[in-house]
Amino acid sequence: MQTEAAEIRITGIGLVSCLGRGAEAHLDALRDGRSGLTICDWGVPFPCHIGRVAGVEGDAFPAAHAAFDNRANRLALAALATDGLAEQIAAARSRHGAGRIGLVVGTSTSGVERLETAYRSRPLDAALPAEYSLRHHNDHHAVAAFLHDFLDIQGPGHTVSTACSSSAKALIDAVHLIEAGLCDAVLAGGVDSLCFTSLAGFEALELVSRAPCRPCDAARDGLSIGEGAAFLLVERAADGPRLSGYGETSDGTNMSTPPEDGRGAAEAMRAALARAGLTPEQIAYVNLHGTATPANDASEGAAVSTVLGNAVPVASLKGALGHTLGAAGALEIALCLIAQRAGLMPGTVGLESQDPAIACHVLTAPVAGEMPHLLSNAFGFGGSNAAVVLSRE
Repeated sequence: MQTEAAEIRITGIGLVSCLGRGAEAHLDALRDGRSGLTICDWGVPFPCHIGRVAGVEGDAFPAAHAAFDNRANRLALAALATDGLAEQIAAARSRHGAGRIGLVVGTSTSGVERLETAYRSRPLDAALPAEYSLRHHNDHHAVAAFLHDFLDIQGPGHTVSTACSSSAKALIDAVHLIEAGLCDAVLAGGVDSLCFTSLAGFEALELVSRAPCRPCDAARDGLSIGEGAAFLLVERAADGPRLSGYGETSDGTNMSTPPEDGRGAAEAMRAALARAGLTPEQIAYVNLHGTATPANDASEGAAVSTVLGNAVPVASLKGALGHTLGAAGALEIALCLIAQRAGLMPGTVGLESQDPAIACHVLTAPVAGEMPHLLSNAFGFGGSNAAVVLSRE
């Protein structure tokens, strides 16, 4: 039975990225202002940098679930194995019952990397290998299906695929499921792996930088693709950080270019503040979506200036992580919570000369500071916008 003080809180976090595995490795990287981006070795015919998770291909994969073995699910398992998250999920299942635990996964590409491997390995004009299964890999719900089975989660579950806002929206959906009384706890997060589809797709859009990406820099010329996974356990509890506000909007103006004035992003941030019951002055830090593409950074900068002014410290984590696509929202929220707990405002790795058209106070290096309330943005192609407010208590 919950106490009167119980609110919807985040009681567990697990994450993996090119910066490492777990909270300590990521906090060390944030303190050092270190990037995990390396020269691309993925076999694409153009130079770029990527955020690759080291060693995941060599991790053990459970034999009972071998049909689901792909890079995305390996990243998911790597995240679950950090900071006691798997044990916290098991404890929540004992408290509430498996039927009262929900699961929401955000992803952009699911297990498409496994399809690419199967396609390239087959003889010319031959069918895909018999062991390849669309349901276990390329289906967008494949990661969620695997985790439902692996974790023995029997409550409601679904997949969110709204490009780069996917896993931020997954976390918002977790709150909805609990508020609606459908679940007592929800595991929410996101995963995306490196794959040729993402690398070549963004290259075709002329959005991939040849150098490590430089968010908000005057000379920025594109993004760097990364991979990773992050999951957060959300439940009613007396202690722990809260997702105290959220806002979601849809621009619907262009498939890949946001409006110059950032109006949809601005409305999402306003809605998040209103739901949290906060004024703009109470936000101590903003995690920008900050992809390092010219249009995105300018649009988001305009939105932040409109809603929060230019005094609040802001930064983008993508110079350190790369753009992890469907995983970006949850991964960066997890990093914000880790930084919030440590009293550290992360800086923008790679930023050397701020674009004068971006009027925000963009941090170039980490700064010590308390953040009772911070805001994190995640925006996706097609104008899918999500903003969340994270409150320490």
